Amino acid sequence: MSHFATVETQIRDIGALRKACTEMGLLLADNAMARGYGTQKTRGEFVIRLKGPYDIALNKQPEGIYGLTTDWWDGHVEKEVGTNYGRLLQLYAVHKTQIEAKRKGYTCRRSRLADGSMKLVLGGV
Repeated sequence: MSHFATVETQIRDIGALRKACTEMGLLLADNAMARGYGTQKTRGEFVIRLKGPYDIALNKQPEGIYGLTTDWWDGHVEKEVGTNYGRLLQLYAVHKTQIEAKRKGYTCRRSRLADGSMKLVLGGV
């Protein structure tokens, strides 16, 4: 019985995802196997290596975006990346915004708010 579940996201920029993973202390491996419950594994074009017993596999979907596939059993993944990948996706969005702002000649400052959310301030050059 498979425990893996795939969630479609708006991840399109692997560079921004790699930066988010690095900030979280996680490794993004190319073309690897992701660990799941027991001896179950699933292949990913990219795999986020988590510190716990499970990983997250990324595979490009027909729409050109990456789906995230993981084994949610027992809350291991949620502890590391947040509910429904919340912390991971938040940092991905921050890094993607910073990359695009720089590309367009803007500065981008960020700060963490008391509720855990991020505030980004874009400025002109």
